[in-house]
Order: sequence, then structure tokens, then C-alpha cells
Amino acid sequence: MAKMARKSYRVAVIGSTGRGDYGHGLDVVWREIEGVEVVAVADDDPRGREEAAKRLGARAAYADYRELLAKERPQIASVGPRWIDRHAKMVLACAEHGASVFLEKPFVRTLAEADAVVRACDMAHVKLAIAHQTRYSPRLRVVREILGEGRLGEVLEIRGRGKEDRRGGGEDLWVLGTHVFDLMRFLAGDARWCFARVTQEGRPIARADVRQGNEGIGPLAGDGVHALYGFGGEVVGHFSSLRGRGGSPSRYGIRVFGTKGALEVGFGFLPRVRILLDASWSPSSSGSAASSDSSGSAWEEVTSAGIGKPEPLKDLGLHGGNVAIARDLIAAIEEDRQPLGGAREALGATEMIAAVFESQRQGRPVPLPLESRENPLVRL
Repeated sequence: MAKMARKSYRVAVIGSTGRGDYGHGLDVVWREIEGVEVVAVADDDPRGREEAAKRLGARAAYADYRELLAKERPQIASVGPRWIDRHAKMVLACAEHGASVFLEKPFVRTLAEADAVVRACDMAHVKLAIAHQTRYSPRLRVVREILGEGRLGEVLEIRGRGKEDRRGGGEDLWVLGTHVFDLMRFLAGDARWCFARVTQEGRPIARADVRQGNEGIGPLAGDGVHALYGFGGEVVGHFSSLRGRGGSPSRYGIRVFGTKGALEVGFGFLPRVRILLDASWSPSSSGSAASSDSSGSAWEEVTSAGIGKPEPLKDLGLHGGNVAIARDLIAAIEEDRQPLGGAREALGATEMIAAVFESQRQGRPVPLPLESRENPLVRL
């Protein structure tokens, strides 16, 4: 757990009502953090700006975030809009004025923008934390312990799917794939190559299928995505999303398969985590589907206290994750280290997204990091 803040911090909140608003609670999270004061809010929508200032108790409100940064000189800024077309400009402005950043996901539109953000934060000696809440879950620490102790044996593959709702395919890849890839990288490290297929109504995408994506994503295509990634050793990762194929309950999450068993991990501050200590990855294959026995061949719940133990923590959903991120960001500033989910982690997830379209464009596996840093679809 991050240490308590040792001094008071001036915090600014940047939103854009109607264009992603304030993300998933990146404005109100600061009401839960010790040693901070929200000094100002910026929003280019007058009504949204007024409501946000009242909600946050901010004494100043600005239409232009650049004016806010110049006049108020905050040490930390929440960049909350879900729309990502201005993420890079907003973060670069924060870095220029010496403010560390809590940024809504997805990160930015292109790898060129991501590189510029990482470079600017490094040069200005400011920190950036991305809103990948699951990375901060205390249950993920238990998952890492399970893998480190070899309970699953040698990890063979990690499978992930998006929500596969109306956004299924390319948009799902961008908006929710970032969470999936962050978890993959958290457990397996950097992806080294990608081989992918992006389709529209079952056929490979063509230039005519490229359109401007929702929420400022930029050029986007495809209602179907199937991607294969290579990590260290022989570990592979899979991601798929097909529009309108989502299940109930949702399949959104990842599964980790090893030589001795499997793990399921959902998303959130206290996501559902289950373990199956069965090398066949199928309880029925071992004849023990209904209940756990000495062979461990049934799914068991994993909590922050361990396998099969009651959960001692209260689940506060995304808000709990946001609180953990904000506290870790302050600790990272005070300890001069990178946040647990920092700019380079956000860059790594974005690299995996862009690689899908680049592999489709080239029709072959592509090595990571990618040579081209622009959106691959502009050259389709």
C-alpha cells in the first residue's frame, strides 16, 4: 500500500463535458485522498465547468486548461476526458508546467503521441499514472505470488476477450483492450511480436472500411479482431473481440493457462479471480467438477487473503482502484519512482493495440516495438 502523503498537494482537475466528461471518477477521487486540495477545475463547457467546481469545492474554474496550469501551478492534475484526441496535448501542457498526471484510459491516439508524452514526463521529472485500476488490485498481488510459487506450473498462454458489445472489434480493442493488455504485460512482461487479423463482416478490412472512431480514437476499422502475441520464452497471448458476441455473464477478462492449472481474472479493484489446479484445464476431465478435493481439481475463489479465503476488504469498484492509483501517484512523487501503472506501461498496452492493425496491414507477424509510430490505418 502506498505511503501517506508527507505534504499538501495542489491538485487541478481537467474535464470536457460532452467529450468524455471526467472519465470514470477521476475528478471526485481527490475527495478521498489525504493531504490534497483541489484548487481549480477546467472545462470548456460552461455548465459542466460550473457543476464540476461545485462538486469538487474548487475555488477557481477555467474554460482553458492551459490558463489554469499557468495561473494555478498545480503539482498534480487529473486529465479526465475519456475522449483521447486531446490527451497528448493536455498531458504535454501539464508536464510543461511541472504537474504530474492521473490520466483516464485509453492513453493516446498513436505511438508517436505516446513517445512524446513519455519523453516530456521524463524531461520535466513528473509522473504519469494511467487509469488501469486492476493493476492496483490486492488480488493481483496474490496472483503474482501464485505464479511465482509455481502453483500453475510453467505459464503457456494468456487469453483475453473484450466485452464484445456494439463496440466489438476495433473499438473494443482500443477502449477495453488496453485493460486486457495491461494485465497481460503485468503477468508476462513485454510482448515481442504480434500476428493479427482484423475483419469487417468476415472479410479482411480494406481502405474503404476505415472511418473515424468514436471518442476521438482516430482512424479505426473492423468489427472483428483476432490477435496472437509472443512474450518471453514460449508464452503466447490471445485477444479476440467480435461485435455483438458478448455473453451474459460477460467473458471480459483474461485466463492464464499453465502446465499445472489455470487462472481466471476479471477487472476492477477487487475483480473475480478463480484458480483451477488441474493440468487438463477442465474439472470434468478429472472427475471432480462439483467440489474441491485433495487433487484441487475444481475452481476455487482467490481473494486478497489467498486461495479459498474470505475477502477482508470492501469492494469499492472503480472508485477503490482510483483511490489506490491516486495514493500511489503521490507516493511515486515523494519517492521519486514511477507509479505502478506509469507512462511506459500505458505505452506498452498502446503498442499492443497498434500492432494489431500493423500486422493486418502487412499481412504478417510484426516485431515489437513497432518501427512506424503512426496509426497503421492511414497507410492501409
